Amino acid sequence: MTAVKIEASWKQVLSKEFEKSYFTNLVEFIKQEKAAGQLIYPPGNQIFAAFDATPFEAVKVVILGQDPYHGPGQAHGLCFSVNNGIAHPPSLQNIFKELSTEVPGFRIPQSGNLSKWANQGVLLLNATLTVRAGQAGSHQKKGWETFTDAVISALSEQKENLVFILWGAYAKSKASLIDTSKHAIVSSVHPSPLSAYNGFFGSRPFSKTNEELQRRGIAPIDWNLKID
Repeated sequence: MTAVKIEASWKQVLSKEFEKSYFTNLVEFIKQEKAAGQLIYPPGNQIFAAFDATPFEAVKVVILGQDPYHGPGQAHGLCFSVNNGIAHPPSLQNIFKELSTEVPGFRIPQSGNLSKWANQGVLLLNATLTVRAGQAGSHQKKGWETFTDAVISALSEQKENLVFILWGAYAKSKASLIDTSKHAIVSSVHPSPLSAYNGFFGSRPFSKTNEELQRRGIAPIDWNLKID
């Protein structure tokens, strides 16, 4: 079995994936990238940060991204989130803009670190968990998508009353993995500048998510983030 440092409950749920040939090949690919001198984001100890921050039994909401940020210091293993002290990327700016209009009292924070959400049960999952520095999409179709599809399927099959937030065509393509008799899907166009004004703004994903949770008897998420 490939040795993977990941939170214990996820290690148990995903143990069969780590034994499969695609995952072995994926690990080998990343090793080769590093051996060739490629800078990989996020740092190795943060590749599985979304899982470490939100154990399997704690997941209430899943937000699905596609690729880690590929700029210096941005990616830290949580989709759409950036490290403290890093400028907010355009999609995150639009997420905060939408939050400021739909969540009472929300103030746009200085930090774009979304760890507070993760600690409340929001799994911030990218479909691809690594990327070459400066090269968007460079680690797509190397095996990560197979792994994260297995994550979505495991959540759908083994849990109940989750809310999946799917933004954009790529995320929406994962809806087929989700059992909607047990779970809710909140979807819209992507918050990127290319599409935000075509249906993201005003789509109320955060309040809709809390409405779904409360309807199912689950405590809502506090979307407010600390003001630095």
